[in-house]
Amino acid sequence: MFNVEKVRLAGADIALPRMIPIEQRFAAQQVDDIESSIRDQVAEHDRRSPVDGKRIAVTVGSRGIAQLNRIAIALVGALAACGAKPFVVPAMGSHGGATAEGQRQVLAEYGITEDSLGAPILSSMDTSVIAELDDGTPIHFDNEAAHADGVVVLGRVKPHTDFRGSHESGLAKMLAIGLGKHRGAATLHSHGFEKFDTLIPQVADVLLNRMPIEFGVAVVENGYEDIALLELVPTDGMLDREAELLIEAKRLMPKLLMSDIDLLVVDQIGKDISGAGMDPNITGRAPVNADKFHATPLKRIVVLGLTEHTNGNACGLGMADLTTQRCVDQIEFGSFYTNSLTSGVPDGARIPMALANDRDAIGAGLHLTQGPQPTPPKVVRIRNTLSMPRIEVSEAYAQEVADHQDMTALGEPHDWEFDATGHLSPLPAVH
Repeated sequence: MFNVEKVRLAGADIALPRMIPIEQRFAAQQVDDIESSIRDQVAEHDRRSPVDGKRIAVTVGSRGIAQLNRIAIALVGALAACGAKPFVVPAMGSHGGATAEGQRQVLAEYGITEDSLGAPILSSMDTSVIAELDDGTPIHFDNEAAHADGVVVLGRVKPHTDFRGSHESGLAKMLAIGLGKHRGAATLHSHGFEKFDTLIPQVADVLLNRMPIEFGVAVVENGYEDIALLELVPTDGMLDREAELLIEAKRLMPKLLMSDIDLLVVDQIGKDISGAGMDPNITGRAPVNADKFHATPLKRIVVLGLTEHTNGNACGLGMADLTTQRCVDQIEFGSFYTNSLTSGVPDGARIPMALANDRDAIGAGLHLTQGPQPTPPKVVRIRNTLSMPRIEVSEAYAQEVADHQDMTALGEPHDWEFDATGHLSPLPAVH
């Protein structure tokens, strides 16, 4: 292991600017009663198309969807109340280290277990080939789901982190990639993300016509990590409705409201935050199709660490300019590289310059933003690219915050609070 303690940091004597806690305001519509919403919608579906006696596979993915355990438990319960025999299948492509036990463990970390569900979790990496595309590409589908009487596709509809299209992250991707498991995900990723805007809906359309898809449950979140929409989507017209929901998801998603940024400090990245570790829709930095992602202009990014639930998968770290020894030590290279190889995108798996601690990494980041005539640095600090309402900005933004209708200062400027080893505690998660 290299010794970053011996690095002579050119910017070590740079004084860090004082930071101001601020609030960013976004559209705040939300579903108040998750359980009632799901129960009522499933009961209405059952009146039109009874599920009594059916073995129904319910997909649950690896993303950090708000209230995912409550949604999954309520959905399984609502199906059982209608006489169905539901079970859960992990639908997460190659995540969880591309193993059945690893994917079961991902669900457990979200509080989704057989005990909490009151139903089986059938985790397997085995797939059936359902059909082939015109070019011979096989369409893989989770074996357990393939042998069920029905499949309920649960997924969050949101902008993807690697491509643009009418269908990005959502129900279609859960069908094509999530239920494709490792084999299916690797097969489709071999086409490259530049094909996904047509490939994902094409594969989903085949599966909707060939497999017993009962219905979808689409989740759309707002900028506060709350559920803005929770909608049962019938199989007939699912792709059309998902395209409409994606437009709404883009309207509701959080963003950085300031005009430009010298240095963005990200406390944590992870697969539970974004498929890309930190969302390119927020940072503007994507490993592929970068020209299609537009965000607040920024010069440098420092990533300080990984989330607990990413299980050492540092996907997206390569989009940062600097990181810390602590972050590198958190990496579990098996899951990290498996995910990167499956996606066919090695850029996000690169490891940037790693400094000894948070203080040094932030100082180095400021050093790299200084021009020949230094100006007060514009620094923004966020917990992660999901937790965006409460952030911190340097004093250089004081007037911009005061003038912006959707930003408010929450306190006085303060110094950075490092511990004795030069590390910061992550900003609190405040919705």
